Amino acid sequence: MTLRAVVHGIGHYLPERIVPNSAFEETLDTSDEWIRTRSGIERRHFAAEGQTTSDLAVRAAQNALDDAGLQANDIDALIVATSTPDLTFPSVATMVQEKLGMTQGFGFDVQAVCAGFIFALTNANALIVAGQAKRVMVIGAETFSRIMDWSDRSTCVLFGDGAGALILEAGEGAGTSEDRGVLSADINSDGRYRDMLYVDGGVSSTGTSGKLRMQGNPLFRQAVEKLTSTAETALEKAGLGNADVDWIVPHQANIRIIQGTAKKMGVSMDHVIVTVQDHGNTSAASIPLAMSVGVAEGRIKKGDLLVSEAIGGGLAWGAVVLRW
Repeated sequence: MTLRAVVHGIGHYLPERIVPNSAFEETLDTSDEWIRTRSGIERRHFAAEGQTTSDLAVRAAQNALDDAGLQANDIDALIVATSTPDLTFPSVATMVQEKLGMTQGFGFDVQAVCAGFIFALTNANALIVAGQAKRVMVIGAETFSRIMDWSDRSTCVLFGDGAGALILEAGEGAGTSEDRGVLSADINSDGRYRDMLYVDGGVSSTGTSGKLRMQGNPLFRQAVEKLTSTAETALEKAGLGNADVDWIVPHQANIRIIQGTAKKMGVSMDHVIVTVQDHGNTSAASIPLAMSVGVAEGRIKKGDLLVSEAIGGGLAWGAVVLRW
């Protein structure tokens, strides 16, 4: 018998405000066609005034609990992946605990920017396999609209706000690649590339939250190479190959990166979950959002083999292979 971290519920939440590409034409030298052509994005959601990252996370978490038929105190651990916390501290996870009425267990945040959900999922799997927790909720939640430079057309049109939540539960497997649950993970980082994507503020440097800065073309080149490599490494760890994949559920940053990665892996776009057109880049929230949408639309089904990969500031990148 092999202990596996098996999916037991999923949910997501998007703020009510929908912002189409055309909204940026009023203040920037840009157009709907320019944004679509370069990113694949058509619209995104922005949090309302006063609506925080923990607010979005709670809504997604409750939807995941409802999907699983569980209560908050059925969860042993809660991990939130975010780069846009409500406060410097305490963690968003503890705020979500309080808002859900979760009075036992533990919670903490993971910060790996757009790769945050992959890093958090890897930690959740480790907790379950080590016997530290039976049920772990993993949430990706972001309010990137709070750190945009609205005069920079190369970045502010790309990002959106949202949250997704996944519940993992300890289950028994045979120790083969046919088991349900997390089968393997591969995570990496390299600080030499930090200037490609960063925020120019922080507690110990400027005392401000800062604004997002990005070198788009160099980052694009790094992304396709590293995403393909990490996905194939994770599949190899699981004793599987690209041909075994039912669905790629990638970080939703840019349609050209998604297409480039799928092409290098030899996987048809018919087997890729794409939501970037509706959500924009929601950073750590993008993979659980895409998973939840894929399930809601009836595409992702029990027994399907998923590979999810992401890259973000740091640079940090990684992949998880998961049988639904």
